[in-house]
Amino acid sequence: MAIEDTQLLESDEQDLFEHLRVVVDKGQSLLRIDKFLMHRVENASRNRIQNAIEAGNVLLNDKPVKASYKVKPMDVISVVLPHPPRDTKVYPENLPINIVYEDNDVLIVNKEAGMVVHPGYNNYTGTLVNALVYHFQQLPTLPGNDGRPGLVHRIDKDTSGLLLISKNERSMNYLAKQFYDHTINRRYLALAWGDIAEDGTVTGYIGRSVNDRRVMSIYDDPEKGKWAVTHYKVLERMGYVTLIECKLETGRTHQIRAHMRHIGHPLFSDAMYGGDKILKGTVFSKYRQFVENCFEIMPRQALHAQSLGFLQPSLKKDIYFEAPLPLDFETVLEKWRKYSATDIRNEN
Repeated sequence: MAIEDTQLLESDEQDLFEHLRVVVDKGQSLLRIDKFLMHRVENASRNRIQNAIEAGNVLLNDKPVKASYKVKPMDVISVVLPHPPRDTKVYPENLPINIVYEDNDVLIVNKEAGMVVHPGYNNYTGTLVNALVYHFQQLPTLPGNDGRPGLVHRIDKDTSGLLLISKNERSMNYLAKQFYDHTINRRYLALAWGDIAEDGTVTGYIGRSVNDRRVMSIYDDPEKGKWAVTHYKVLERMGYVTLIECKLETGRTHQIRAHMRHIGHPLFSDAMYGGDKILKGTVFSKYRQFVENCFEIMPRQALHAQSLGFLQPSLKKDIYFEAPLPLDFETVLEKWRKYSATDIRNEN
């Protein structure tokens, strides 16, 4: 899919501003245009897209289209509205960032939980990218990735840990190829609900949930999502929760969070995927208070991008970095360890 520059379209009755122009991929299978646009228009439900089509705000090859039309390879689809699109320029902001490594080609940043990586819907300022363009000039951008200079991957707002940033176009292309080939070594630490019996692998097609567009679901149908693979390894069992290490083969939106919920082990304190409720354990009020205290200490998903390894673009040698658990995660983990040890002693 290619997204071209925003431009102004003129109408006999009013000026319509083009918010999105999509050139359909050569390999795209036949798919209703309303379903096709659900995966490409930010924060849009199918009903909202159908209403836009009915109002004439979606054009196919510069002409109005019906919702039942099935898109074909190389079709040009435009979303036009009577108000101009939001300014997408990234403005520099003097925000603190934790740089753990830097050379002429790359930066490694240890991102705090709560910081959005790049500007987007409802988060146009205060992001890591706003900080990067303040501290560094002329960061490169991948084709079709406007507004995200330097980024070759990302992690969620409330996930902490290591993020790789490119400082020049040559290194960006070199690193993007490594991500495409799945040769980047990324490992995450996660605290999941339940007693996970053994190591395993989760696969499936990840796509937007039909019930809530913010949430990702796992499907068997390749038309509904993108293929994703997560390997997980049990590190420590604490009765009602398990500390695991996750290794990604692919890098999809909310991949670990969606995969772990899919197998019945949502991440601890993950509100979006149901982990902010007591899913395992006793009914005693003392236990309930203990878990709620943990939620207060760590009001975000228990997920940390712990390690990152890759082939350095100029040196052509492997380099590797690790980031320690942040205080909130470490504190909750220690509380669970103590609770688990006490629970076992009481049983004996």
